[in-house]
Amino acid sequence: MSAAREDRETVRTLLRAYGRTYAEEAGIRLRDTPQPLYQPLVLAVLISARIRASVAVEAARCLNKAGMKSPRRMADATWQQRVDALGEGGYRRYDERTATMLGNGADLLLEHYGGDVRRMRSKADGDVGRLREVLREVPGLGPAGADIFLREAQAVWPEAYPYIDAKALQGARRLGLPGDPEALAGLVDRKEAPALAAALVRAALDKTVAEDVRGG
Repeated sequence: MSAAREDRETVRTLLRAYGRTYAEEAGIRLRDTPQPLYQPLVLAVLISARIRASVAVEAARCLNKAGMKSPRRMADATWQQRVDALGEGGYRRYDERTATMLGNGADLLLEHYGGDVRRMRSKADGDVGRLREVLREVPGLGPAGADIFLREAQAVWPEAYPYIDAKALQGARRLGLPGDPEALAGLVDRKEAPALAAALVRAALDKTVAEDVRGG
């Protein structure tokens, strides 16, 4: 079997078992409109803490269930309401600090970007490196958090494609796949790139993913 064919088969196995984006897991239907973009931004803030991604995903679900789906609704919620929603999702270790950051982040978006994450994109003017820096204006969103968001946003922001960051590349190495973002993206349809990036991150975070995909 050729190396290219083997890589494709590895990727298909990986996607079948682990190819869901974190946004999908949180019940977020990503579109290039304000509310569906704000929700994965919140999710990226939650995942950025030293906490299991599954807990962050559940906390995002609980925030959404509580109605905090937009910067305005997040800002209008009380600090205690944010804490309670995070706690319901099991996000207890960082709930108070994160509740404050989410409120401050919502205020920043409302004051400087009219509550529309797309205006952050416009500020970067097509420069993904600049966009990564603009995103880091959001409290609690460091370099890793910006990467988390852009891995998801590449589905609707073409200039971010292919967004396969250092963590995803770490997973690719563990799976014996190419170490180049363009080469990895070439193994799947363009629409599958966010799922591939998410699956590669799972392989980086958990060595049993690679063992499962590679058959032991």
